[in-house]
Amino acid sequence: MSQPDVIVVGGGIGGLGAAYSLTRQGLAVRLLESAPAFGEVGAGIQLAPNCTRILDDYGLLDEAKSLGVVPDAMVMRDAVDGTELTRLDLRHLEERYGYPYLVIHRSDLHGLLLRACERAGVELINNAKVTSYENYENYENTDGGGARVTLANGETHAAGVVIAADGLHSVARKLLVDDQPVSSAYVAYRGTVPAEQPRVKSVDLSEVVVYIGPRCHFVHYGLRGGELLNQVAVFESPKALAGQEDWGTPDELDAAFEGTCDFVREGLPYMWRDKWWRMFDRDPVMTWVHGRIALLGDSAHPPLQYIAQGAIMAIEDGWVLGEHVARNRAEDGTVDWTTALAAYEAVRPEHCRRVLTTSRKWGELWHLDGLAREQRNVLLRARDTYDYSFVDWLYGPTALTPEEEPELFTPIPLSSAQLPEPAQAVGTP
Repeated sequence: MSQPDVIVVGGGIGGLGAAYSLTRQGLAVRLLESAPAFGEVGAGIQLAPNCTRILDDYGLLDEAKSLGVVPDAMVMRDAVDGTELTRLDLRHLEERYGYPYLVIHRSDLHGLLLRACERAGVELINNAKVTSYENYENYENTDGGGARVTLANGETHAAGVVIAADGLHSVARKLLVDDQPVSSAYVAYRGTVPAEQPRVKSVDLSEVVVYIGPRCHFVHYGLRGGELLNQVAVFESPKALAGQEDWGTPDELDAAFEGTCDFVREGLPYMWRDKWWRMFDRDPVMTWVHGRIALLGDSAHPPLQYIAQGAIMAIEDGWVLGEHVARNRAEDGTVDWTTALAAYEAVRPEHCRRVLTTSRKWGELWHLDGLAREQRNVLLRARDTYDYSFVDWLYGPTALTPEEEPELFTPIPLSSAQLPEPAQAVGTP
């Protein structure tokens, strides 16, 4: 095999996106995937305008739209009483940001990126489990350095740069920080329901809906042009809080939603009950580059999913890196990797830090109980449908420099909510 310019480790959405982005810049890319075949598990994924803008730049948006659903609205409801709290008009949102909000099956997005990589000539290698990374000097055809990886079978692969898109349990991250995934004690159940089922006939598939409740929430939206209803049920596990190993089991699922409205509880039997996803993130880190090895996607910034930006951040990482390669490539094709990686690291960690910390806070907000829940509901009901102050920092164009990063939103204190006075019983003074 000829030596590649870049090695990407990990064949998930982030790794494929980065491989495609860099191949578009004329680089020879080799992608190493540990599994025997490429694939993605899970169900639906939401792609906000900051992602569909990049898919359009890649020439992939029309294909993505043909595989997914472009919904009309995002609606937030109270999981206990089922009442509407607030909504986003997603058609108006598309006009504001220039690109649509799209929902798609995770495996369809993965397949789309995989096919794009195949067409672009990315060298795709399976059964390639990377066990170690290292930098070394005097690598051929670079400005003085390179990196290599060693596989479980003893093989080594070298390139001018290695992009580690190796996920939540990243091996490469250990080069930069000695930390561990952080358990949220929350667990997600997923499931898809065929459109012909009675459950689906009662649902508006043009809406993305989230029911937020005490220590739990429930999401649903249409997939594959309305052929499927995607459902996600998330709850806090008492077993996890108690330190038990066997946590997130189906009995906990049923118990967690006992106090929710009929519509939510009636969706639980449609969940896949033989598998569930425990929800972890990691604390933000601001250093992503170690010599010629760079983190990307969940290896750098695995989030909780409350603002639906995990896969999007990974796709943005790859796009930003590709743009900085283009800006730092000489006429003879050589890349000033030192400058390109420095520019990547100058902008992406701060944006992703904001997403990680906001995701945690948003999850806390969703799962409030008691007085705090009432205050939250009052504030959400008071929000104007066309108020974008909480999403402008996310959904606008992806920043390429720190100066382009927009200001973060200003939080509204729960204590500012004006609760209605309790009604007095007849005859009381």
